[in-house]
Amino acid sequence: MTQALYGIMRIIAKIHNYILHLNDKFEYNFSDKDLHFLVIGLLGMAMIFVVYPVFKWLASKKHIMVIAWIYVFTLILVITFAIEIGQKISNTGSMEFADIVFGVMGFIVMFAVFAVVRGIYHAVRWFMTHRFVEKEAAGQESAAEEIVTDRKPIDRKAAREKVMEEDVTSKETTDDKQTIADLSDETKNHSTDTDDR
Repeated sequence: MTQALYGIMRIIAKIHNYILHLNDKFEYNFSDKDLHFLVIGLLGMAMIFVVYPVFKWLASKKHIMVIAWIYVFTLILVITFAIEIGQKISNTGSMEFADIVFGVMGFIVMFAVFAVVRGIYHAVRWFMTHRFVEKEAAGQESAAEEIVTDRKPIDRKAAREKVMEEDVTSKETTDDKQTIADLSDETKNHSTDTDDR
């Protein structure tokens, strides 16, 4: 971890020197404050365009804990550096890089313990939920089997005959209605013919 942080500091120092070199080379005459304003502003916007889609994707996948961890880890880095810088300025302690490393490692170790406890809790909760769901499903299947066995068997032949009788009855009723309609038409026609004579 120490090597990684020293490596990051070396990269930042090289970028800082390169930007100062460009400022001198092209004679922009930006002050240190102007350069901080421009560089940190552009860096922040670049990070927004990278971080926003990542966080949006994590939120859509319900990984809110990952988002919280990234945010808190960033704050811990800032706080530990601020504490060390404050100790140097106020002479309340020695400014040591090892203090920053141990502070960050303390957060990582404690979060790892929390993650294990949280994982066990979620595993037990998932197991209990799925175990009861399986029992309920098994209970519903046995209840459905009991309902099916309680039903009386259907006499398919009797049911077919009943349907055929209903069809015949409805056909006879329809035929009777048609015959009555035909007779009434003939009666009207006959009465019209006699009136014409």
